[in-house]
Amino acid sequence: MLGCVPNVIDENKVIQKIDSLDMTIFSKSGDKIYSITSPNSIYDNIELKFEIKKPIINIHNGEETKYIISSDVSSLSENNKLLRLKGNVKLKTIKKDGDFLYADNFTWNIDNTNYLLEGNIRFENQNIILNSGKAILDSENIIEFFNPVKYIIKDENNENKYEINSENAYYDLNTESVSFKAKDKRVKSIIYF
Repeated sequence: MLGCVPNVIDENKVIQKIDSLDMTIFSKSGDKIYSITSPNSIYDNIELKFEIKKPIINIHNGEETKYIISSDVSSLSENNKLLRLKGNVKLKTIKKDGDFLYADNFTWNIDNTNYLLEGNIRFENQNIILNSGKAILDSENIIEFFNPVKYIIKDENNENKYEINSENAYYDLNTESVSFKAKDKRVKSIIYF
């Protein structure tokens, strides 16, 4: 019995290098959903996937920019519907004072309005710091932080005024308010004098 394996050359595989990416994705009704700029990216036509280095992503709400996100690398797949960012993820809200949300990873399925952030989550603005391992930012501008959560209020000298530890915390970007919830343990507070 003899057999042979033919040499198959994947001649349809094309990887396109893009030196300067400037792409805007629109909804079916013509509204801007998001735009991406990058100094260096690669497009794989077999996997239909972009690999993007040092992206700057603007998430839009109509014509206005809602959030600006940056990271070390990102991928865009599933017909531009699944966006993943890795390494030094920084999400900035468009507000006068500015709110910053840092993470190791960011995932957004565009058909779902929630943004998932994982790994070393840190939310910071001029008044507070919230830390956790996982967070979800929803379409109502509420960030849910998952167990364990550490919340620190800063004073006018940027020093810790008091600290709260909890299982879960919810921060409302619109009202700039925070609430805490715990199922198994009590919410623990520390006040500095």
